Amino acid sequence: MPRAKSLPHPERDTGFDPGEQSKDAQRQIQRRIRQGMRRGRPEQAPSAIRRRGFLLVLSSPSGAGKTTITHQLVERDPSLTRSVSVTTRPARPGETGGADYLFIDQARFDAMVAAGELLEHATVFGHCYGTPRRPVEEAIAAGHDIVADVDWQGTQQLAESVPPDLVKVFILPPDMAALEARLKTRAQDSAAIVAARMAKSSEEMSHWSEYDYVVVNRELEASIAEVAAIVTAERLRRTRQVGLADFVNRLRSS
Repeated sequence: MPRAKSLPHPERDTGFDPGEQSKDAQRQIQRRIRQGMRRGRPEQAPSAIRRRGFLLVLSSPSGAGKTTITHQLVERDPSLTRSVSVTTRPARPGETGGADYLFIDQARFDAMVAAGELLEHATVFGHCYGTPRRPVEEAIAAGHDIVADVDWQGTQQLAESVPPDLVKVFILPPDMAALEARLKTRAQDSAAIVAARMAKSSEEMSHWSEYDYVVVNRELEASIAEVAAIVTAERLRRTRQVGLADFVNRLRSS
């Protein structure tokens, strides 16, 4: 009876190592994912559903609470990062450079605008403000969420530069008396500046209809909870879940 021919042992005879091949495949997948993230289109591992991040923008007239709500959101949600804007205005009491704003001079600001380094920029009460492009775009591509307080002018520019990744929330005061009281209570501006901010507030509030959500800040804790609920809902939005279609197709075919 002819002797059966034995199959070569893959590791002994051919140098084939299934464990190494698996590791190589994993490394290739991870490399493609990283490359996709750098292009702003994260490529997914076959079994993964990953989420693209978004930029949450809070706007309001001065004193309505957007900055306070922004800080509280970041404190309470470790996965939320605050975008640090650049500005030409001097630091206010208690503000820290690099944490609250990046304080720069006009020449540096103009250079950033010319180089396209800002997603948006505007002049507000004689000072320039802008949102740095690179950290925001990299964070969104990596699936991280960014929150920023930006005025209506900047939000209009963001709606053109990052439309699918932008979530816009407008914060309104309960009434004008409360707005003026908050401006005076925070004691950051002179009486003349407070008067100028109040005069400007009507025009600022006229842009409320350009936003996805509107929150009336009657009570701070309730307003923080409402904006946090918006964050939760936006994280579940179908269009942000990259790889969801493949996942559903596998479910249907299994």
